Amino acid sequence: MDPLPIARAQFATTTSFHFLFVLLTLGLVTLVAVMQTRSAFGRKPELLRMTRFWGKLYVINYALGIATGIVMEFQFGLTWTGLSAFAGDVFGAPLAIETLVAFFAESTFLGLWIFGFSKLNKWVHLALIWLVTLTAYASALFIMVANSFLQNPVGTHLENGVLKLDDFGALLANPALAAALPHLIGAAVLTGGFFVVGVSAYHFIKRTTEIEFFRRSMRIGVVAALLGSLLVINQGFAQFGLLDEYQPDKLKGGPEVGAPLGFMIMIGFVCLLAALLGTALLHRDRVTRARPLLYLMVLAIPLPFVAAIAGWLVREFGRQPWLIYGKLRTADAIAGVSGGEILFSFLAFTALFAVLAIADWVLMARVARRGPEVDAPQAVALPVLSGV
Repeated sequence: MDPLPIARAQFATTTSFHFLFVLLTLGLVTLVAVMQTRSAFGRKPELLRMTRFWGKLYVINYALGIATGIVMEFQFGLTWTGLSAFAGDVFGAPLAIETLVAFFAESTFLGLWIFGFSKLNKWVHLALIWLVTLTAYASALFIMVANSFLQNPVGTHLENGVLKLDDFGALLANPALAAALPHLIGAAVLTGGFFVVGVSAYHFIKRTTEIEFFRRSMRIGVVAALLGSLLVINQGFAQFGLLDEYQPDKLKGGPEVGAPLGFMIMIGFVCLLAALLGTALLHRDRVTRARPLLYLMVLAIPLPFVAAIAGWLVREFGRQPWLIYGKLRTADAIAGVSGGEILFSFLAFTALFAVLAIADWVLMARVARRGPEVDAPQAVALPVLSGV
Protein backbone atom coordinates (compact mmCIF):
# COMPACT_ATOMS: atom_id res chain seq x y z
CA MET A 1 0.00 0.00 0.00
CA ASP A 2 1.55 3.27 -1.17
CA PRO A 3 1.65 5.67 1.83
CA LEU A 4 2.02 8.85 -0.26
CA PRO A 5 -1.54 9.28 -1.59
CA ILE A 6 -2.97 8.34 1.81
CA ALA A 7 -0.75 10.87 3.57
CA ARG A 8 -1.70 13.58 1.08
CA ALA A 9 -5.40 12.80 1.48
CA GLN A 10 -5.01 12.82 5.25
CA PHE A 11 -3.39 16.24 5.37
CA ALA A 12 -5.78 17.67 2.79
CA THR A 13 -8.74 16.52 4.87
CA THR A 14 -7.26 17.83 8.11
CA THR A 15 -6.32 21.25 6.78
CA SER A 16 -9.64 21.64 4.99
CA PHE A 17 -11.60 20.94 8.16
CA HIS A 18 -9.46 23.32 10.19
CA PHE A 19 -9.60 26.00 7.51
CA LEU A 20 -13.40 26.09 7.73
CA PHE A 21 -13.22 26.90 11.44
CA VAL A 22 -10.54 29.53 10.87
CA LEU A 23 -12.53 31.35 8.19
CA LEU A 24 -15.61 31.73 10.35
CA THR A 25 -13.56 32.62 13.43
CA LEU A 26 -11.78 35.46 11.62
CA GLY A 27 -14.96 36.70 10.01
CA LEU A 28 -17.11 36.61 13.15
CA VAL A 29 -14.55 38.22 15.44
CA THR A 30 -14.24 41.11 12.98
CA LEU A 31 -17.99 41.68 12.93
CA VAL A 32 -18.27 41.33 16.71
CA ALA A 33 -15.53 43.94 17.15
CA VAL A 34 -17.39 46.30 14.81
CA MET A 35 -20.64 45.73 16.69
CA GLN A 36 -19.04 46.40 20.07
CA THR A 37 -17.33 49.52 18.74
CA ARG A 38 -20.63 50.88 17.49
CA SER A 39 -22.20 49.97 20.82
CA ALA A 40 -19.52 51.78 22.81
CA PHE A 41 -19.91 54.97 20.79
CA GLY A 42 -23.62 54.75 19.96
CA ARG A 43 -25.09 53.60 23.30
CA LYS A 44 -27.85 51.63 21.60
CA PRO A 45 -28.95 48.53 23.55
CA GLU A 46 -29.48 46.47 20.38
CA LEU A 47 -25.79 46.80 19.51
CA LEU A 48 -24.67 45.50 22.89
CA ARG A 49 -27.10 42.58 22.63
CA MET A 50 -25.79 41.92 19.12
CA THR A 51 -22.25 41.84 20.49
CA ARG A 52 -23.25 39.25 23.08
CA PHE A 53 -25.29 37.07 20.71
CA TRP A 54 -22.83 36.92 17.83
CA GLY A 55 -20.00 36.73 20.38
CA LYS A 56 -21.46 33.48 21.73
CA LEU A 57 -21.38 31.95 18.26
CA TYR A 58 -17.82 33.16 17.75
CA VAL A 59 -16.65 31.63 21.05
CA ILE A 60 -18.13 28.21 20.19
CA ASN A 61 -16.44 28.16 16.78
CA TYR A 62 -13.15 29.43 18.22
CA ALA A 63 -13.00 26.76 20.93
CA LEU A 64 -13.62 23.86 18.56
CA GLY A 65 -11.32 25.40 15.96
CA ILE A 66 -8.47 25.35 18.46
CA ALA A 67 -9.03 21.63 18.95
CA THR A 68 -8.81 20.96 15.21
CA GLY A 69 -5.62 23.01 15.01
CA ILE A 70 -3.94 20.93 17.71
CA VAL A 71 -4.77 17.72 15.85
CA MET A 72 -3.35 19.16 12.64
CA GLU A 73 -0.02 19.99 14.32
CA PHE A 74 0.52 16.33 15.19
CA GLN A 75 0.64 15.38 11.53
CA PHE A 76 3.91 17.21 10.87
CA GLY A 77 5.66 14.91 13.35
CA LEU A 78 3.72 11.77 12.51
CA THR A 79 3.63 11.88 8.72
CA TRP A 80 5.92 14.57 7.31
CA THR A 81 9.19 14.13 9.19
CA GLY A 82 11.14 14.79 6.00
CA LEU A 83 9.84 18.36 5.96
CA SER A 84 10.99 18.99 9.53
CA ALA A 85 14.40 17.44 8.86
CA PHE A 86 15.00 19.39 5.65
CA ALA A 87 13.46 22.78 6.46
CA GLY A 88 12.52 22.74 10.14
CA ASP A 89 14.86 25.66 10.90
CA VAL A 90 12.91 27.81 8.41
CA PHE A 91 9.40 26.40 8.36
CA GLY A 92 9.23 26.04 12.13
CA ALA A 93 9.90 29.71 12.89
CA PRO A 94 6.59 31.20 11.67
CA LEU A 95 4.69 28.20 13.06
CA ALA A 96 6.24 28.74 16.48
CA ILE A 97 5.29 32.43 16.40
CA GLU A 98 1.77 31.51 15.34
CA THR A 99 1.48 29.09 18.25
CA LEU A 100 2.55 31.75 20.72
CA VAL A 101 0.12 34.26 19.25
CA ALA A 102 -2.86 31.88 19.01
CA PHE A 103 -2.48 29.84 22.18
CA PHE A 104 -1.19 32.53 24.51
CA ALA A 105 -1.89 36.10 23.42
CA GLU A 106 -5.17 35.57 21.57
CA SER A 107 -6.57 33.08 24.08
CA THR A 108 -5.62 35.33 27.02
CA PHE A 109 -7.28 38.39 25.51
CA LEU A 110 -10.33 36.33 24.60
CA GLY A 111 -10.67 34.97 28.13
CA LEU A 112 -10.53 38.47 29.57
CA TRP A 113 -13.12 39.62 27.03
CA ILE A 114 -15.50 36.73 27.75
CA PHE A 115 -15.55 37.25 31.50
CA GLY A 116 -15.15 41.01 31.34
CA PHE A 117 -18.72 41.87 30.37
CA SER A 118 -20.18 44.28 32.96
CA LYS A 119 -17.00 43.93 35.01
CA LEU A 120 -14.42 45.91 33.05
CA ASN A 121 -14.51 49.51 31.92
CA LYS A 122 -16.26 49.56 28.53
CA TRP A 123 -13.23 51.07 26.79
CA VAL A 124 -10.91 48.44 28.26
CA HIS A 125 -13.38 45.77 27.22
CA LEU A 126 -13.58 47.24 23.72
CA ALA A 127 -9.78 47.27 23.50
CA LEU A 128 -9.76 43.56 24.41
CA ILE A 129 -11.98 42.50 21.51
CA TRP A 130 -9.80 44.46 19.12
CA LEU A 131 -6.71 42.80 20.59
CA VAL A 132 -8.41 39.44 20.05
CA THR A 133 -9.12 40.45 16.45
CA LEU A 134 -5.59 41.67 15.77
CA THR A 135 -3.96 38.59 17.28
CA ALA A 136 -6.32 36.38 15.27
CA TYR A 137 -5.18 38.04 12.06
CA ALA A 138 -1.55 37.90 13.24
CA SER A 139 -2.00 34.15 13.68
CA ALA A 140 -3.35 33.91 10.13
CA LEU A 141 -0.42 36.00 8.89
CA PHE A 142 2.23 33.63 10.23
CA ILE A 143 0.38 30.56 8.98
CA MET A 144 0.33 32.13 5.53
CA VAL A 145 4.03 33.05 5.88
CA ALA A 146 4.79 29.36 6.48
CA ASN A 147 2.58 28.23 3.61
CA SER A 148 4.02 30.86 1.26
CA PHE A 149 7.50 29.56 2.06
CA LEU A 150 6.38 26.16 0.77
CA GLN A 151 5.14 27.86 -2.40
CA ASN A 152 8.26 29.99 -2.85
CA PRO A 153 11.23 29.22 -0.52
CA VAL A 154 12.83 32.67 -0.37
CA GLY A 155 15.49 33.91 2.05
CA THR A 156 17.21 30.53 2.43
CA HIS A 157 20.30 28.65 1.40
CA LEU A 158 21.21 24.96 1.33
CA GLU A 159 23.81 23.87 3.87
CA ASN A 160 24.79 20.24 4.58
CA GLY A 161 21.62 19.00 2.95
CA VAL A 162 19.20 21.20 4.91
CA LEU A 163 17.72 24.63 4.35
CA LYS A 164 18.96 27.49 6.50
CA LEU A 165 17.27 30.84 6.95
CA ASP A 166 19.17 33.89 5.71
CA ASP A 167 16.58 36.63 6.04
CA PHE A 168 13.30 36.40 7.99
CA GLY A 169 12.21 39.65 6.36
CA ALA A 170 12.30 37.87 3.00
CA LEU A 171 9.62 35.51 4.26
CA LEU A 172 7.40 38.50 5.05
CA ALA A 173 8.09 40.05 1.63
CA ASN A 174 7.45 36.79 -0.22
CA PRO A 175 5.53 37.36 -3.48
CA ALA A 176 3.54 34.22 -2.68
CA LEU A 177 2.25 36.02 0.43
CA ALA A 178 1.57 39.44 -1.09
CA ALA A 179 -1.84 38.74 -2.60
CA ALA A 180 -2.68 35.52 -0.75
CA LEU A 181 -2.99 37.14 2.68
CA PRO A 182 -5.48 39.86 1.59
CA HIS A 183 -7.32 37.14 -0.34
CA LEU A 184 -7.64 35.12 2.87
CA ILE A 185 -8.78 38.18 4.84
CA GLY A 186 -11.42 38.93 2.23
CA ALA A 187 -12.63 35.32 2.33
CA ALA A 188 -12.93 35.46 6.13
CA VAL A 189 -14.91 38.70 6.13
CA LEU A 190 -17.11 37.35 3.34
CA THR A 191 -17.75 34.15 5.30
CA GLY A 192 -18.62 36.01 8.48
CA GLY A 193 -20.93 38.32 6.56
CA PHE A 194 -22.80 35.47 4.86
CA PHE A 195 -23.17 33.67 8.19
CA VAL A 196 -24.63 36.72 9.96
CA VAL A 197 -26.94 37.47 7.04
CA GLY A 198 -28.11 33.85 6.80
CA VAL A 199 -28.86 33.51 10.51
CA SER A 200 -30.67 36.86 10.49
CA ALA A 201 -32.69 35.79 7.46
CA TYR A 202 -33.66 32.57 9.28
CA HIS A 203 -35.17 34.59 12.10
CA PHE A 204 -37.12 36.77 9.68
CA ILE A 205 -38.48 33.60 8.07
CA LYS A 206 -39.59 32.48 11.53
CA ARG A 207 -41.32 35.87 11.95
CA THR A 208 -39.17 37.00 14.83
CA THR A 209 -40.23 39.87 17.04
CA GLU A 210 -36.59 41.03 17.17
CA ILE A 211 -37.00 43.06 13.98
CA GLU A 212 -34.57 45.84 14.85
CA PHE A 213 -31.97 43.41 16.22
CA PHE A 214 -31.78 41.29 13.10
CA ARG A 215 -32.25 44.19 10.71
CA ARG A 216 -29.10 45.80 12.17
CA SER A 217 -27.30 42.45 12.13
CA MET A 218 -28.25 41.87 8.51
CA ARG A 219 -27.06 45.34 7.54
CA ILE A 220 -23.63 44.73 9.06
CA GLY A 221 -23.50 41.27 7.50
CA VAL A 222 -24.41 42.50 4.03
CA VAL A 223 -21.77 45.25 4.14
CA ALA A 224 -19.16 42.72 5.28
CA ALA A 225 -20.19 40.27 2.55
CA LEU A 226 -19.96 42.97 -0.11
CA LEU A 227 -16.56 44.26 1.02
CA GLY A 228 -15.23 40.73 1.48
CA SER A 229 -16.37 39.54 -1.95
CA LEU A 230 -14.81 42.57 -3.66
CA LEU A 231 -11.50 41.97 -1.87
CA VAL A 232 -11.59 38.24 -2.59
CA ILE A 233 -12.16 38.71 -6.32
CA ASN A 234 -9.60 41.51 -6.64
CA GLN A 235 -6.84 39.69 -4.75
CA GLY A 236 -7.68 36.38 -6.35
CA PHE A 237 -6.95 37.72 -9.81
CA ALA A 238 -3.94 39.62 -8.43
CA GLN A 239 -2.40 36.28 -7.49
CA PHE A 240 -2.51 35.17 -11.12
CA GLY A 241 -0.28 38.10 -12.03
CA LEU A 242 2.25 37.19 -9.35
CA LEU A 243 2.50 33.51 -10.27
CA ASP A 244 5.03 34.19 -13.04
CA GLU A 245 7.47 35.29 -10.34
CA TYR A 246 7.53 32.03 -8.40
CA GLN A 247 5.35 29.28 -9.97
CA PRO A 248 4.85 29.97 -13.68
CA ASP A 249 3.42 26.49 -14.33
CA LYS A 250 1.03 26.41 -11.38
CA LEU A 251 -2.19 26.73 -13.37
CA LYS A 252 -1.11 24.04 -15.84
CA GLY A 253 -1.68 21.26 -13.35
CA GLY A 254 -4.51 19.61 -15.24
CA PRO A 255 -8.05 18.84 -14.07
CA GLU A 256 -7.13 18.61 -10.35
CA VAL A 257 -6.29 22.36 -10.49
CA GLY A 258 -8.53 23.60 -13.29
CA ALA A 259 -11.80 22.21 -11.92
CA PRO A 260 -11.48 23.72 -8.40
CA LEU A 261 -10.21 26.98 -9.92
CA GLY A 262 -13.22 27.40 -12.18
CA PHE A 263 -15.58 26.44 -9.39
CA MET A 264 -13.95 28.93 -7.00
CA ILE A 265 -14.19 31.80 -9.50
CA MET A 266 -17.83 31.00 -10.23
CA ILE A 267 -18.81 30.94 -6.55
CA GLY A 268 -16.84 34.13 -5.93
CA PHE A 269 -18.93 36.04 -8.45
CA VAL A 270 -22.12 34.41 -7.13
CA CYS A 271 -21.21 35.68 -3.66
CA LEU A 272 -20.65 39.17 -5.04
CA LEU A 273 -24.02 39.16 -6.78
CA ALA A 274 -25.69 37.82 -3.64
CA ALA A 275 -24.12 40.58 -1.54
CA LEU A 276 -25.30 43.21 -4.01
CA LEU A 277 -28.78 41.70 -3.97
CA GLY A 278 -28.75 41.70 -0.18
CA THR A 279 -28.55 45.47 -0.10
CA ALA A 280 -32.12 45.53 -1.43
CA LEU A 281 -33.30 43.88 1.80
CA LEU A 282 -31.90 46.37 4.27
CA HIS A 283 -35.11 48.27 4.71
CA ARG A 284 -37.18 46.80 7.52
CA ASP A 285 -40.46 46.40 5.63
CA ARG A 286 -38.83 44.81 2.60
CA VAL A 287 -36.94 42.34 4.77
CA THR A 288 -40.08 40.97 6.36
CA ARG A 289 -41.84 40.53 3.01
CA ALA A 290 -39.06 39.10 0.80
CA ARG A 291 -39.37 35.49 1.97
CA PRO A 292 -38.01 33.77 -1.18
CA LEU A 293 -34.84 35.83 -0.97
CA LEU A 294 -34.60 35.18 2.75
CA TYR A 295 -34.62 31.43 2.06
CA LEU A 296 -31.84 31.94 -0.48
CA MET A 297 -29.81 33.83 2.11
CA VAL A 298 -30.03 30.90 4.51
CA LEU A 299 -29.09 28.44 1.78
CA ALA A 300 -26.15 30.65 0.77
CA ILE A 301 -24.35 30.29 4.12
CA PRO A 302 -22.14 27.38 2.86
CA LEU A 303 -21.08 29.13 -0.37
CA PRO A 304 -17.99 30.93 1.00
CA PHE A 305 -16.84 27.71 2.70
CA VAL A 306 -17.08 25.76 -0.55
CA ALA A 307 -15.23 28.47 -2.47
CA ALA A 308 -12.51 28.63 0.18
CA ILE A 309 -11.85 24.89 0.04
CA ALA A 310 -11.71 25.03 -3.75
CA GLY A 311 -9.19 27.89 -3.55
CA TRP A 312 -7.09 26.02 -1.02
CA LEU A 313 -7.00 22.97 -3.29
CA VAL A 314 -5.82 25.12 -6.20
CA ARG A 315 -3.02 26.59 -4.09
CA GLU A 316 -1.83 23.21 -2.84
CA PHE A 317 -2.38 21.02 -5.91
CA GLY A 318 -0.62 23.54 -8.11
CA ARG A 319 2.61 23.04 -6.16
CA GLN A 320 2.79 19.29 -6.74
CA PRO A 321 4.94 17.23 -7.00
CA TRP A 322 6.87 19.61 -4.75
CA LEU A 323 6.25 20.02 -1.04
CA ILE A 324 8.75 22.89 -0.98
CA TYR A 325 8.64 24.19 -4.52
CA GLY A 326 11.87 23.36 -6.37
CA LYS A 327 13.57 22.14 -3.18
CA LEU A 328 11.83 19.12 -1.65
CA ARG A 329 9.49 16.68 -3.37
CA THR A 330 6.39 15.53 -1.53
CA ALA A 331 7.41 11.89 -1.95
CA ASP A 332 10.75 12.61 -0.21
CA ALA A 333 9.16 14.33 2.79
CA ILE A 334 6.92 11.52 3.97
CA ALA A 335 7.82 9.68 7.17
CA GLY A 336 9.18 6.13 7.02
CA VAL A 337 5.93 4.47 8.05
CA SER A 338 3.73 1.99 6.26
CA GLY A 339 0.64 2.82 4.29
CA GLY A 340 -1.46 0.85 6.76
CA GLU A 341 -0.24 2.92 9.70
CA ILE A 342 -0.97 6.17 7.88
CA LEU A 343 -4.39 4.87 6.86
CA PHE A 344 -5.18 4.08 10.49
CA SER A 345 -4.20 7.58 11.63
CA PHE A 346 -6.11 9.04 8.68
CA LEU A 347 -9.30 7.28 9.71
CA ALA A 348 -8.79 8.19 13.38
CA PHE A 349 -8.15 11.87 12.67
CA THR A 350 -11.05 12.05 10.21
CA ALA A 351 -13.42 10.54 12.76
CA LEU A 352 -12.23 13.03 15.39
CA PHE A 353 -12.67 15.93 13.01
CA ALA A 354 -16.13 14.74 12.08
CA VAL A 355 -17.13 14.66 15.76
CA LEU A 356 -15.74 18.16 16.31
CA ALA A 357 -17.44 19.51 13.19
CA ILE A 358 -20.80 18.00 14.16
CA ALA A 359 -20.45 19.34 17.71
CA ASP A 360 -19.66 22.78 16.32
CA TRP A 361 -22.62 22.80 13.94
CA VAL A 362 -25.05 21.47 16.54
CA LEU A 363 -24.00 23.97 19.23
CA MET A 364 -23.98 26.91 16.85
CA ALA A 365 -27.31 25.90 15.31
CA ARG A 366 -28.96 25.72 18.72
CA VAL A 367 -27.66 29.10 19.82
CA ALA A 368 -28.45 30.66 16.44
CA ARG A 369 -32.02 29.31 16.39
CA ARG A 370 -32.66 30.40 19.96
CA GLY A 371 -31.74 33.97 19.15
CA PRO A 372 -30.67 36.75 21.50
CA GLU A 373 -31.62 36.65 25.14
CA VAL A 374 -33.91 39.37 26.42
CA ASP A 375 -31.82 40.01 29.51
CA ALA A 376 -28.22 39.53 28.44
CA PRO A 377 -26.02 37.51 30.83
CA GLN A 378 -22.85 38.78 32.42
CA ALA A 379 -20.48 36.72 30.32
CA VAL A 380 -20.51 35.23 26.85
CA ALA A 381 -19.28 31.67 27.23
CA LEU A 382 -21.09 30.45 30.34
CA PRO A 383 -24.64 30.63 28.92
CA VAL A 384 -23.45 28.81 25.82
CA LEU A 385 -22.19 25.87 27.82
CA SER A 386 -25.08 25.72 30.25
CA GLY A 387 -27.88 26.52 27.82
CA VAL A 388 -27.20 23.89 25.18
